[in-house]
Amino acid sequence: MSAATTRSRTPDRLCAEAVDLARAAAEEAAAPGVVGEHEGLVSEGDRVVTHFFACRELGYRGWRWAVTVARASRAKIVTVDEAVLLPGPDALLAPEWVPWSERLRPGDMGPGDLLPTDAEDLRLEPGYSGEDEPAPNSTVSAELAELVEAEDAEVAGVAPADLTIAPARGSIASVAEELGMRRARVLSRYGLHIAADRWEEAFGAKTPMAQAAPAACVSCGFLMSIGGSLGQAFGVCANEFSPADGRVVSLSYGCGGHSEAAVMPKPPQPPAPVIDETRVDPFPLRPIPDSGSVPATEDAASAELGHS
Repeated sequence: MSAATTRSRTPDRLCAEAVDLARAAAEEAAAPGVVGEHEGLVSEGDRVVTHFFACRELGYRGWRWAVTVARASRAKIVTVDEAVLLPGPDALLAPEWVPWSERLRPGDMGPGDLLPTDAEDLRLEPGYSGEDEPAPNSTVSAELAELVEAEDAEVAGVAPADLTIAPARGSIASVAEELGMRRARVLSRYGLHIAADRWEEAFGAKTPMAQAAPAACVSCGFLMSIGGSLGQAFGVCANEFSPADGRVVSLSYGCGGHSEAAVMPKPPQPPAPVIDETRVDPFPLRPIPDSGSVPATEDAASAELGHS
């Protein structure tokens, strides 16, 4: 161990004896009656000592007032460097701060709340813009035909050309089976209407959440389209933080979890007041005699009551 290290760990005598100076500095920085008894000191370096005083302020259990004093080389006057309130070994501390994006849970969003979506959100991807659309004479159609032949061969075990009876593609029964419509009964038009009314009432444009939303679901990236005639007015929400997650929502519905709600909307600014300086408004210097609740003419009954 070097001599410098030994000197730094040994408290300076004059700085260690400056308890009253350190207490006065702590009482100046704290409220009256908050600074408690002296709880020790520690050497911070050559001729630098920190004194600790108990803190009696409510809500700061285990905290200590730390006052650092020092003196110059070959000087006998001790001065105060700083006085701060620091937590002790058993201090009552606040829990570790957690970012809002990690604290947010499904169902926490209310009407008027906005949830900005990160540009690199893994739940979203670029939409179809038409730039990658193949030309009409592209070879994609031939590739799709080869894929269909391969799938048929995998199901049937042999190539379609080797089958005795080729599978009938495009028939009404095959198309219905592929779309999942080969059921005994399906939803009627009346059933569609009452379902649409029920969904519109629960997650429609007239709900408080939709009234306070920055935009409608029709432009949200979390909206999943549904098939059938109801797909023109409804979709399914796929945002886990939205109160409508997994629900059928109207295209005119909306919430603060909109995928494009990255910028808070600016509140409307009222127009500047217009003052007409060319017009003069007359104001009477004296009130009109018959403008009050008491008649201007004095009668015997009012005279007795003291009215004038």
